[in-house]
Amino acid sequence: MAWDFETDADFQRQLDWMDTFVREEIEPIGLIWNKGTDPFDVRNPTTCALIKPLQEEVRKRELWACHLTPDLGGQGYGQVKLALMNEILGRSQWASRVFGTQAPDTGNAEIIAHYGTQAQKARYLQPLLNGEIVSCYSMTEPQAGSDPAEFRCRAWREGNDWVLDGEKYFSSHADFAEFLIVMAITDPDVPVHHGATMFLVPRDTPGIEILRNVGLMHESLDEPGSHGWVRYNRVRLPADAVLGEPGKAFELAQKRLGGGRIHHAMRTVAYCKRALDMLCERALSRHTQGSLLSEKQTVQNYIADSFIQLEQFRLLVLYAAWWCDKGDRHKSRAYISAVKVQAAEVLHDIVRRAVQVHGALGCSNETPLAGLWMAVPMMGVMDGPTEVHRVTVAKQVLRHYTASPDPLWPSEWLPAKIDAARRKFADYLDDTVGNL
Repeated sequence: MAWDFETDADFQRQLDWMDTFVREEIEPIGLIWNKGTDPFDVRNPTTCALIKPLQEEVRKRELWACHLTPDLGGQGYGQVKLALMNEILGRSQWASRVFGTQAPDTGNAEIIAHYGTQAQKARYLQPLLNGEIVSCYSMTEPQAGSDPAEFRCRAWREGNDWVLDGEKYFSSHADFAEFLIVMAITDPDVPVHHGATMFLVPRDTPGIEILRNVGLMHESLDEPGSHGWVRYNRVRLPADAVLGEPGKAFELAQKRLGGGRIHHAMRTVAYCKRALDMLCERALSRHTQGSLLSEKQTVQNYIADSFIQLEQFRLLVLYAAWWCDKGDRHKSRAYISAVKVQAAEVLHDIVRRAVQVHGALGCSNETPLAGLWMAVPMMGVMDGPTEVHRVTVAKQVLRHYTASPDPLWPSEWLPAKIDAARRKFADYLDDTVGNL
């Protein structure tokens, strides 16, 4: 019976060190370099000089890129350990870069490690693992949304080369990435899930045009966005630019996106914890109507409800991570979708209560609550909309059931089942009970 809710002592010491390190060394960075500074832009000499010593501290503690296997320079931690780590790292945008776990580089490194050739790994993977470069995942299209059947970006053979043409949207870090991983339709005559191919595209390849860099909804229009709307103008690529096999892009995408979805949920635990911390601190600090807010029953309800929701969500995330570590594809898929749905809902509820308790201050730009509030709708859209993941959960649940033989009677209450039960216990039933 291996049913445990404790973290082993050695790893807990690592988590305790991370907690202090993030609070004291990393979170202050975000207070200074916040507006208009992308934490992942390796072209910025100031932030690179600031980040490098912190990364060295992380490497000394053997906590660098822990999602990677030891042969790739990581610790090969499973998803449960990563969940416990991300509860801490999610408090600061800068923390993932310091610990070598920033998106989209983590997922990109994973699929290059699994599907790349030796030449591709030497050119793209090792510098990525060392934190020397960043990458871009260019899959979403402006007109397609969650329907890949609407993909229009195409690639076709011309002699020994491939020609890539089309537009991609929300290609994060496209402007300063060293390379992009691009999904394109290479066989329009078969279903899209069998006719798309992934390509490794160096950023300096002729024909790549950034139409504009889109910002997130909480960012000012005056700030430079980091999510590129990219036009690929007949970009010519060599035959060895294909990542994996032609037609297998969605197989690679699922390998990459599954991990990304659960990691979003892991970091959402950190967002919720931060909002709950602020809610509680405010309740203990603010005096109004003759007493502290913490003594008001409504505020106590806010705190209790937020704590309960957060603990339920956190345990669901850890359970999903546990299924991933067990290697059960069907179970992990259902639970990853479940936590993806819950992430937006729990974050919404806890942040809303925190804003309410802060009053006018909570509506200002002088607390992190505005940014957390704006993360709610984004959490419901990125890596597949909430509605799609609800469908996934429902389908996985329904796999364990069969239809009732009589549509008018639920299977558990069929008269035939009652008769079968009477026959099974006939020797124990007297006439009175048997005639009920």
